[in-house]
Amino acid sequence: MDNFNVFLWVAFPWLAIAAFVIGIIWRWRTDQFGWTTHSSQIYESKLLRLSSPLFHWGILFVFIGHVMGLAIPKSWTQAVGVSDEIYHVVATYPGTVAGVAAVLGLIGLIYRRVVNRSVFLATSKSDKVMYVLLGGALASGFFATVSLQLLGGPHGYDYRATISPWLRQLFIFQARPELMTDVPWEFKVHVLAGFTLIAVWPFTRLVHAFSAPLGYTTRPYVVYRSRDTRTGPVKEHVAWEPIRSHTEQLDERNQTPSRGA
Repeated sequence: MDNFNVFLWVAFPWLAIAAFVIGIIWRWRTDQFGWTTHSSQIYESKLLRLSSPLFHWGILFVFIGHVMGLAIPKSWTQAVGVSDEIYHVVATYPGTVAGVAAVLGLIGLIYRRVVNRSVFLATSKSDKVMYVLLGGALASGFFATVSLQLLGGPHGYDYRATISPWLRQLFIFQARPELMTDVPWEFKVHVLAGFTLIAVWPFTRLVHAFSAPLGYTTRPYVVYRSRDTRTGPVKEHVAWEPIRSHTEQLDERNQTPSRGA
């Protein structure tokens, strides 16, 4: 195998993973205030309420499908009695539905960014790069699924015999780039787009994916005003005493008992 292919299927994925791990640690240690979605809901919420759940639920099931297809060896599913035909149907059709949801949601989010001027002005350069790379990874994966798995015959392309073992060997530092030699170009483009997205992940708003608000349900209430009758009024500085009208001052003077009474 030539050096270019070794770089593509060994060096580049390792560099992307290293950039991801180091970038996440660096971002957490130096920019926790920037560890956020940079929500633009204040500018527009109608399209966001539709597109955001559609994209996030779709991408969640896409991710689950990737984990199942890439991490679980083919021999394991065969050992429990799941044939290749059944696996293909279970993986392809729900995966296509999830892909459609994710693609439509992302299109809605990008359309919202472009059309709404306030949202567009609040879009940073890193957001624009993120949307391009995210769109490329999602579009290439959806195209590969539809062209090779959904329309590529009753069995589709058996990526569990090539891409899956290649990726698992990559993670245990026993790279086998030769497994990617005969992989269709559609999947090759998707793999490269995916690792490119992984490399820039820590430097974009995508870091919010690792910030599940688990502590929100157990945090104490924020007390704005106490309902405890035993709590006395807070002494205010005289400089902040409100200016009363002349009528209020006369009423207060009339209600005050005289000293001679």
